[in-house]
Amino acid sequence: MTEQTDDIPRHVDRRDRHVSVRAGGTLLAVEAGIGERAKVLYAGDDLPGANAGELALLATRQHAPGGAAVPLDGSLLHETGTGIPGPSGLIGHRDGADWAIDLRVTATENPDENSLRICCEDANFGIGAVHNFTLDAATGLLACNTVIENRAEGAFTLDWCAALCLPFDAQLSRFLSFTGRWAGEFHIEEVPAFQGSILRENKAGRTSHDVFPGGILAAPQTTQNSGPAAAFHLAWSGNHRLRIDRHSDGRSFVQMGEMGFPGEIRLGKGDSYQTPDFLIAWSRRGLNGASHAFHDYLKAQVMEPRSRAKPRPVHYNTWEAVYFFHDEGTLIELAEAAAGVGAERFVLDDGWFGGRRHDGAGLGDWFVSEDVYPNGLGPLVSRVKALGMEFGLWFEPEMVNPDSDLYRAHPDWVLGVEGVETVPSRGQLTLDLTKRAVTEYLFEKISALVTEYGIDYIKWDMNRDTHHPASGGRGAMHDQTRAVYKLLQSLRIAHPALEIESCSSGGARADFGIMRHADRIWTSDNNDARARHAIMRGASHFFPLSVLGNHVGPKTCHITGRKFPMAFRVASAVFGHMGMELDLRRENARDLATLKAGIALHKKHRALIHDGRFLRLGAQAHINLVGCVSKDQQEALFCYAKLETEIATLPRRIQFAGLDPAARYRVQMVWPLQNPSISTPSIVDAADLQGEGAVFSGASLMGHGIQPPLIFPDTCLFYHLKSCEGAA
Repeated sequence: MTEQTDDIPRHVDRRDRHVSVRAGGTLLAVEAGIGERAKVLYAGDDLPGANAGELALLATRQHAPGGAAVPLDGSLLHETGTGIPGPSGLIGHRDGADWAIDLRVTATENPDENSLRICCEDANFGIGAVHNFTLDAATGLLACNTVIENRAEGAFTLDWCAALCLPFDAQLSRFLSFTGRWAGEFHIEEVPAFQGSILRENKAGRTSHDVFPGGILAAPQTTQNSGPAAAFHLAWSGNHRLRIDRHSDGRSFVQMGEMGFPGEIRLGKGDSYQTPDFLIAWSRRGLNGASHAFHDYLKAQVMEPRSRAKPRPVHYNTWEAVYFFHDEGTLIELAEAAAGVGAERFVLDDGWFGGRRHDGAGLGDWFVSEDVYPNGLGPLVSRVKALGMEFGLWFEPEMVNPDSDLYRAHPDWVLGVEGVETVPSRGQLTLDLTKRAVTEYLFEKISALVTEYGIDYIKWDMNRDTHHPASGGRGAMHDQTRAVYKLLQSLRIAHPALEIESCSSGGARADFGIMRHADRIWTSDNNDARARHAIMRGASHFFPLSVLGNHVGPKTCHITGRKFPMAFRVASAVFGHMGMELDLRRENARDLATLKAGIALHKKHRALIHDGRFLRLGAQAHINLVGCVSKDQQEALFCYAKLETEIATLPRRIQFAGLDPAARYRVQMVWPLQNPSISTPSIVDAADLQGEGAVFSGASLMGHGIQPPLIFPDTCLFYHLKSCEGAA
């Protein structure tokens, strides 16, 4: 197995044992003497004036009674041969031998001022390793990976390779993980201080609904806006493993990497394997500070600039309006209604192709169904574009239904293990994208449709776990994931203006690996307006609002059965990449007017929502308080959402954040359209919040706060703040 990796330098001889790199407010200090084991001395917020040598001296350890006669410091991967207690970050062998690997430094170099490369080798077993570190100059976020090369005869089986065994400060004793389920993604699960290990593994063949590849370590006193935190994430869309270990000697480590199936990563002589990138951001400004680093890094270093060059279009998606009941006249009627309330992109969802009249047939037959569209998609596309909207189309290219022309012609085109019963799921199987004929077929079919209809946007779905990802009897999820990336990239190269959404039964494929090839994440299939607040809040720890799809659903949610007024439904979708997924023909004129007003409000403040600093604010459990503040602190938009009833007679004051304490701001309540207060008069009247508003200092708004009116649950209040220099 050979990965496309940088050339491995072998002749750079650098004698300095202690190396450090600084950028973006972060310091990385490493001990890497030639012939010695390399180890991270420090990684985190910059320590002005500190150097790696003094950090090494300050951390001097000694023999511990009852243990080895010398301190066991481990290395960058804690290989088995180092003898360090606890789990290794590198496990491999040659048919059961050559497993006690002990990598020693052969060279270090700085590819540029923000990067460090450490080359190591176990000459005894013929294993080479290159550790790559890059600090982002703008954010201080660290991206690292490891390349393993087999330099000896005999295949080397790589059972596990972390990108890095990263030490972290013991004061970061809280662990925040992100879990959930279908229609309930990105929920936060907190583990308090512990001794021992946390292990989270995912073998779903996608990022998964329940094991997000990342987490946050924080101190007990850390809040959204203050205190130390370290957020980390594996930029990979396949199987993965995360483990955190707190050793009895006081040291703590986190490691992440791709999780392979038995024998999946097997290297012949000269072959190499590169781990996915492990991304870490440190913050002294609470959880929001770490989020801002990830948001900025995604936009500047991960995503292609195509989606940053224009405002994110407001979507209309057909799924919850028509499901599989496609009719050209109905869809044109919906397109006209969508344009009427302000939609800028019309996305035709599942049901337009082959024999796809239900979810058990047709996947793989990527041609327009003549039964449903006797004139093709041309009339619908023409009307959508005449209305001033872009046209998008749904695909699920990685899957096939047994009831399809494609499967009947090519039953050998699916992943699986001969003799092992396939786990049934949604009446579909996973195509083997490691076979060139499969990806060529998919590229030709999709590309032809994009060209024929001038498709602007693809909703790329992937609706099932892949339980037995084998090709030719061997595990293949690594190659499968790489093949997905390559197919997406080929389509983007062939169609430079094409935008792609990553959907996987909602948010089951949301990571920085897929976002190198996509422009949007479908955050969840759950359009329940109340549930969306927790889902979006969780996802925002790593992803900016500009890539998080957030839709207005129908009056009765199709997943939860709960009913919500339009003012709450539309307000719950404003903070995100806004869209709609409802049958507009069933909404009354008053609700359509409210929807139109909400979309107009989103467009008015879209640049602030998508480019400003997003802040999660501390609040009671029944309140979701978030906001976006412009980077120059001249303008802000905050959302105060009441999701449940409360015990107190009157609500607590809202304390904003991120403002300039010395500035004065005019505060107006720009949503809802009518006074939301249960009783009057209230502060809405006293401060004329729905009229000219009132002016307050930033210090007062943050330190003292503003009293919200008494409102019913399922109500969102939007406060718009605008700096007004010289105002009294």
